[in-house]
Amino acid sequence: MTGEELTEAVIELCRVKAEELRYLGYRQTTWEDVWQCVNAKYAGRQEPPLHRIVNDILTLRADGLMNYLTIAALKEAPLS
Repeated sequence: MTGEELTEAVIELCRVKAEELRYLGYRQTTWEDVWQCVNAKYAGRQEPPLHRIVNDILTLRADGLMNYLTIAALKEAPLS
């Protein structure tokens, strides 16, 4: 597989995970949310092996994603 094909496969996996979370009631979840959450784990580190990325996407739980999104929103919100 080429790099582009691997990227498309990972994006499709994120789409599937987002769809799963939408079935669980998290209707606003997008594949970008899933990817940003998983990718945030690797900030400041070298790129992980593909199997680790796939595992992290497949095992992502709704509460982990919601925690990530809440913290990200709080970091972006200006303090009054």
